Amino acid sequence: MTASALIPSVIRSEHDADFRASVRVLELGGIRVSSLTYPPLETRRPASMVRRSDPESLQLMITRRGSHRILQSGRDVTSGPGEMLLYDTSLPWQGWASAGQATVEGVMVQFPRALLPLPADKVRRLVCEPMPGQDGMGALLSTYLTRLTAGADTYTAADGARLAGLTVDLMTAFLARHLEAADRVPPHSRSNVQMLEIQAFIHRHLGDPELTPRVIAAAHNLSVRSLHRLFHDHGVTVAGWIRARRLERCRRDLADPLHHTRQVRAVAARWGFTDPAHFSRAFRAAYGHSPQAYRRLHQ
Repeated sequence: MTASALIPSVIRSEHDADFRASVRVLELGGIRVSSLTYPPLETRRPASMVRRSDPESLQLMITRRGSHRILQSGRDVTSGPGEMLLYDTSLPWQGWASAGQATVEGVMVQFPRALLPLPADKVRRLVCEPMPGQDGMGALLSTYLTRLTAGADTYTAADGARLAGLTVDLMTAFLARHLEAADRVPPHSRSNVQMLEIQAFIHRHLGDPELTPRVIAAAHNLSVRSLHRLFHDHGVTVAGWIRARRLERCRRDLADPLHHTRQVRAVAARWGFTDPAHFSRAFRAAYGHSPQAYRRLHQ
């Protein structure tokens, strides 16, 4: 299964008598994003296997639970939860995944090296160098890839093409930052990554009624005009995008039985709507029902 979903390798485990594992694979053209769970194991990719099968790809593993240790290119490194490791399929490796008696969890993205618009010799420096994924660009990439696999069932073919480009843009920006090669990131990639950073900021502050274009622009060292231009280039307005996200959070809460005793106005206020009448009109326009009627439909 791993040979077809990821890359041919030799796998051994002390849990082979009761080996419980899963691989959830999302195909995005030449890019594969996989959500993985498995018991502690050892994996090897010897030189003979590289010669028989080499897609000339890179693999970026995000460790979510447990740890991954790998020997490749003369380096011996271990990554823990929240950290990332870059592997090269053209080089032999030996690795170990461990988590005591628990299950190891991770997200892997495999992609052709040729897709990265970065100098190959510089990228090679990052192979087997643990990189943080808990904050900044690392957190943005880690969260994006985790959510990407979780929503795999809902994507269309057209979505796949757009998501492939966005995935490459994010990985390029993340790796470029570690290489101090931001100037090599194409303008469209910088624009896409900047948009994702701003959207993540908006998501974190959706409940703040004072969340305005001026506040958002200041938090990202942009002029308000540049912020509006960025959203316009992506086919939306700042206010429209914020309103849609807030309405979606309200819709989710109104349909959730755990919130059935919370007043509608309290749900609206939780997500930044301070005017109940305005909220009711916006909700009806978006979903075809008043908030109260929508809640009754989903009780």
